[in-house]
Amino acid sequence: MCSHEQKTCPRCRNQFECKPGSITQCQCFEVMLTAEQRAILEQRYTDCLCRNCLLEIKKFDEGSKMEAES
Repeated sequence: MCSHEQKTCPRCRNQFECKPGSITQCQCFEVMLTAEQRAILEQRYTDCLCRNCLLEIKKFDEGSKMEAES
């Protein structure tokens, strides 16, 4: 049986459904983060973040790197 959990995002405090028992259907599955981004998130947070926060972090990080290269 698939395990689904209601969680609260530690970053924005919004509720979301986490599906660790069916990871390909989880809200975070298609958010591709680099190893460096994942390592930073693991240092800052002890639990899953919602999809919106993951996308914001990814976008911010990529934008910061583009500015640094200019």
